[in-house]
Amino acid sequence: MKNNIKYLFLFPALALTACSDWLNAPQPGVTQLEDYYTSGQAAIQNVNACYVPLQWEYNTTYCPEWFIGDVVSDDALKGGQSTNDMADVYDMENWKTIANNGLLLDFYRMQYQGVARCNLALEYIPAMELDSTLTQNLKDRLIGEAKFLRAYYYFRLVRVFGGVPKIDFVIDSDTEWQQPRATVKDLYQFMLTDLEEAQSGLWKKSEYPDTELGRVTKGAAQAMLMKLNLYLASDGNSNNREKSAEDYYRAAIAWGDSIIASGEYSLCPDYADNFTLAGENGQESVFEIQYTEDPTSDYGEGAGFTRGTFTVILTRSRSSQLGGGWGFNHPTQNLYDEYEEGDSRRDVTILDPTGYMENESQEIYLGSRYLNRKYALINGDDPTDYYELTHATRGPINNKQIRYADVLLMYAEAAEALGDEGNAVAKLNEVRQRQSVNLPAYPGYTIKINGVEITPDLRQAIRHERRMELAMEGHRWFDLCRWGIAKETMDAYKETESKEAQDQMAAFIEGKHELFPIPMEEIELNPMEQNPGY
Repeated sequence: MKNNIKYLFLFPALALTACSDWLNAPQPGVTQLEDYYTSGQAAIQNVNACYVPLQWEYNTTYCPEWFIGDVVSDDALKGGQSTNDMADVYDMENWKTIANNGLLLDFYRMQYQGVARCNLALEYIPAMELDSTLTQNLKDRLIGEAKFLRAYYYFRLVRVFGGVPKIDFVIDSDTEWQQPRATVKDLYQFMLTDLEEAQSGLWKKSEYPDTELGRVTKGAAQAMLMKLNLYLASDGNSNNREKSAEDYYRAAIAWGDSIIASGEYSLCPDYADNFTLAGENGQESVFEIQYTEDPTSDYGEGAGFTRGTFTVILTRSRSSQLGGGWGFNHPTQNLYDEYEEGDSRRDVTILDPTGYMENESQEIYLGSRYLNRKYALINGDDPTDYYELTHATRGPINNKQIRYADVLLMYAEAAEALGDEGNAVAKLNEVRQRQSVNLPAYPGYTIKINGVEITPDLRQAIRHERRMELAMEGHRWFDLCRWGIAKETMDAYKETESKEAQDQMAAFIEGKHELFPIPMEEIELNPMEQNPGY
């Protein structure tokens, strides 16, 4: 069901940053913060605004997170009209990134806009008096939403850049503007604390009215706690951990047990329902970024204007018969070939435009003709039966961040690491055997990795399943990095690519390319050490 939450696109005066002491002095016609936080409705509006930077996909360039999670990995090639189209992404996928990359700068700053809004909410809402709107239950929930979102913004930053400045207060003076980089260890502990506190005050999904679906839930916070504990458990740098890897795996299992026992989530019988407007915020949805139809939207005029998503037009075929999009995020032949025979998820995920292409030189990118179907809003099996956008560039479909299938596969991963084969196999097979997929249960099947047929062990089977189940949803690159197999995977993938694609790729340097450079403009504003190798 489509949610009816209206995220704010304007924000109370003084909400984002303050660069000099004059901001502390009363300004004619400007609402002071203390005067703003006097009603429950103000608290709701402030937390609504905390969600908004998640939606942003454009500032000086287009910057959805899937440009990193999909395109940098072996799941996708950049696409577009040519190698020069979105040159920042071309550099990133081919290991040629430099510190003045525009996409990374926009991505970095958007997360900090979100952090700033959350800090403001967490500074003022706890001290607010209750009223007819702001009950204690609602107040606890709003604080939980802000804590979850702050942790989520930092999670996005850390897995792209590593350690970044930790800002957990409202910057209201230019003397506070420059902050040192925090360690990865400190940031993960900070996120864990925020999420643990958040989940205690958040509501279950079923406790929200339909008009409020899309807000952060207790299950979403617990799923993120699963994810963070898995990242810490598999981190090859033990200095980033306060406890043993086994302790973090056990914590992931415990949070997974809480989610499963809640009965709030289940797999959609039909896998494809996850990627329809009717299926938004449905039974499998744990957390998704909300978008809405907006025929009067802008064409990309900077951060803060977004209501619909650019992802639909960015990923649709360039052919007018298939929606007339911009043709980015091309699934690779390598991904296509790893699907098992009879896996219905392949055709839900990957669209082959053969027979509908109007200009092959613009449609086929470095040998790949495939397109990401998940966000193309195609109705049924006919690729020419697509949803007509009411605005030339903006689509209404939500972006799936965490699905229940992801929770089950995280559980399987943690259980396998702890030697609990029974639970690992049960969760793996639950995903493989949803009604519309119904693949053979583990063990008893073979898979192809880089064209080589193997009988997978349990760990290989779980990693294969994550790739197939979550393909083109922005997970793959981050999975490869947290498993510590980015170099070996990308080197092997390169050998399977077209000659045209191979000719564009620089060598993957282990210890460098798992992270991207801190944007140079940020280092100039706030001197800090650059990531190794950049």
